[in-house]
Amino acid sequence: MPDTPAATPAPSSTAAPRRGFRAWPRWSRWSAYGVLAVVLLLVAALVAGVVVVRQSFPQTSGDLSLQGLDGTVKVLRDDHGIPQVYAGTSHDLFYAQGFVQAQDRFFEMDVRRHTTAGRLSEMFGEATLETDKTIRTMGWRRVAEQELSRLQPATLAYLQAYSNGVNAYLHRHSPSEISLEYTVLGLKNSDYQIEDWTPADSVAWLKAMAWDLRGNMDDEIERGLMSATRTPAEIAELFPPYPYDRHRPIVDQGAVVDKVFEQDATRGGTRKPSRPPVSRAAEGALERVHRAVRDLPALLGKGDGLGSNAWVVDGDHSTTGEPILANDPHLGVSMPGIWYQMGLHCTTLTDDCPFDVSGFTFSGLPGVVIGHNQQVAWGFTNLGPDVIDLYLEKVEGRTYLYDGAQRPMRMRDEEIKVLGRSKPFRFTVRATRHGPLLSDVSPELSTVGANAPAGEDAPDRGNGYAVSLAWTALTPGSTADAIFEIDKSGDWEQFRAAAADFAVPSQNLVYADRAGNIGYQAPGRIPIRKSGNTGDYPALGWLKSDDWTGRYVPYAALPSVLNPSDGFVATANQAVIGTDYPYYLGDSWAPGYRSQRIADLLQRRAKVSVADMSRIQRDTRNGFAPTFVPYLLKIFMPSEYLAGGQRLLNGWDFKQGPGSAAAAYYNAVWKNTLALTFHDELKQSVWPDGGGRWFEVMRRLLAQPDSHWWDDVRTDGVIETRDDILEKAMAQARDELVRRQARRAVDWTWGHQHQLDLRSPALGGDTVPAPVRWLFNRGGYQVGGGGEIVDATAWDAAADDYTVTAAPSMRMVVSLANPDDSRWVNLTGVSGHAFDPHYADQTKLWVDGSTLPWVSSPRAVERATDATLTLRPANDD
Repeated sequence: MPDTPAATPAPSSTAAPRRGFRAWPRWSRWSAYGVLAVVLLLVAALVAGVVVVRQSFPQTSGDLSLQGLDGTVKVLRDDHGIPQVYAGTSHDLFYAQGFVQAQDRFFEMDVRRHTTAGRLSEMFGEATLETDKTIRTMGWRRVAEQELSRLQPATLAYLQAYSNGVNAYLHRHSPSEISLEYTVLGLKNSDYQIEDWTPADSVAWLKAMAWDLRGNMDDEIERGLMSATRTPAEIAELFPPYPYDRHRPIVDQGAVVDKVFEQDATRGGTRKPSRPPVSRAAEGALERVHRAVRDLPALLGKGDGLGSNAWVVDGDHSTTGEPILANDPHLGVSMPGIWYQMGLHCTTLTDDCPFDVSGFTFSGLPGVVIGHNQQVAWGFTNLGPDVIDLYLEKVEGRTYLYDGAQRPMRMRDEEIKVLGRSKPFRFTVRATRHGPLLSDVSPELSTVGANAPAGEDAPDRGNGYAVSLAWTALTPGSTADAIFEIDKSGDWEQFRAAAADFAVPSQNLVYADRAGNIGYQAPGRIPIRKSGNTGDYPALGWLKSDDWTGRYVPYAALPSVLNPSDGFVATANQAVIGTDYPYYLGDSWAPGYRSQRIADLLQRRAKVSVADMSRIQRDTRNGFAPTFVPYLLKIFMPSEYLAGGQRLLNGWDFKQGPGSAAAAYYNAVWKNTLALTFHDELKQSVWPDGGGRWFEVMRRLLAQPDSHWWDDVRTDGVIETRDDILEKAMAQARDELVRRQARRAVDWTWGHQHQLDLRSPALGGDTVPAPVRWLFNRGGYQVGGGGEIVDATAWDAAADDYTVTAAPSMRMVVSLANPDDSRWVNLTGVSGHAFDPHYADQTKLWVDGSTLPWVSSPRAVERATDATLTLRPANDD
């Protein structure tokens, strides 16, 4: 008890110290009031932020009543939020798929449909207008709408049911409840209205798939650009042929007999000649088209890193006694990732409800694109066929020259609404018989300079040539039918029949079934050109002989194989078949380093397991390093400092794990070697990206120490040789890594400079304010691998750094002995909601090389279920 009564304050000199806020001096109380106010505001903002962020998270348990359902649907999610949908009818199955994907990823879906319709400017303003103009010129959405009338009635019903499910979700939620991105978007675009989803929105996404996997168009442009200043022989050095003597194609048996491919036949055909290089007069047009195409958003990715691995072994070569199939598509990196994992299960399999399928699909597209049902499994890699031609066109007013006469162009007007503009942007799309004029995309591209001769046989250049686009994806097809037909196929014959409808993009299909069969099928619409001319260079639009015939390689003649004698099929974007195949499929293949490494690893073991297949997917051995490193080790480095990096290569196993110092140095040397060798003689737009093609270019060049390519034309009076360039590249790499990492070479790591950053395509770019980027982007993951390596984390040697540009977008391994023993992992997570627990919950697993159990049988799914949402018809009491 205090000595002084409470009612009598002690003298100030002897008063006991007062406790709490009021005991503070008056001046400090005012400061504290301010601090407290700021703290309270911050707390309120944080609470409000948490509320705003969380209000868009999906409901994953309990009951919901929805208009339009026929019966009750169960949505079971595991501890990573991956949904498995169970329904009694196909209508309810795809209705629920639409509802669930809208729960998790609608903003992504909305951006995708605005992209494919050329309407991004409605959302984001002037910055995306050039993109919209290019896509409107190609008319992706118009073609998608035309395709709807060609699809099977069942496919249309599935697409409509999916759309109804999406809309059922949209009608129950405000934009801020649908996604955090709409709250951010509303700060700039408060009038934005979300439209209902339609079947055309889903089908249009197939055009985006086809565009990013379109084959050799970039090579065609680059050859055309180079031909203005380089000889055909020099260009051929930079586009070397596929090394059949070292790397096997996908199919190494069979031949076409009477327009049917027979895997046991031995008769072959003859490859046809390629087109000659174009004249210098086309250089300006091609440069501008290249820029327009390059600036399109990479929906799936771009660059040499695009591709995939997929392989399958039969039961004689597996530890399970049944086939095992693996797949990891290499696509662009983004947040969220390209793929969406889910299962679609009819509770009772009938002719009206035949689906029991699980795997990977795209948000916005019903069905499963890659995966397995209870009978068959399949994987994709990009076939990379030549399905695009650019045509140089001699245009005068509203006409173009063709076969000696001026022909009227097809024309249509387009109107694009642009955020921030009071009036829409209007422009006219012009097209020749070959396709739309890409060189009309902007006023800058409408004419080109006339600064060089066009050749004796070419028409007078006038103001230059226009450039049109012929592309198989601009003709309505039936790929949407194929997705559902594959999902319900039960054997090889049904699978092949389904694949016949897979028009674009052409894919290598790898197959396995529970009857023990493995196989490969090449599908797709691949044009036959007149005179057998290949599409290596832009064609001359005024020549009738450069046209397509209007026919395509017969599906029955496309390469396929069932149960090959060596017991496996390995595809990694290498050549499909040998040079004696009578039809021209293309020749812009990956050079086979990945595919041959996969084949070699499969053949090292008598039998492989599911775990072995996953380990192969993570293999980081650089297949070109054994060729390049011996040349580097022969170079004398003139100081102890400069030799510090070189010593790392002694005894290196050529594996590029994230902790490897040797890999860090090797890739810096590779990047600098390419720059020192080619930047002086090639335009920046065609500088080497360092991918697989350049492995083959340098393999040949290293054997020619005095090649003109080694000489730096910028150094007067000096002629550099191979060893001069290699010494300088190693010195520059040493200095570069000291700046980037550490002075001691042993402290370097490949992962430190080779990092994976996941950015939101819409709100994660450099032009977006940093706080907004922070909300949606995730990054700084240190990874191993590299371009044209099985663990294909590609990077661009023409860029300023080593950041990953494309990567395995998912990994899956399917055990046909017991599908519940299968494994899978996604690059990010199923959720598209920032800060949702499943936004990036698989990324660390992916980086570490781990996978998740992939169960699909009802009992196993039930055991793995973490949350159950029941969807009921609105009239269900």
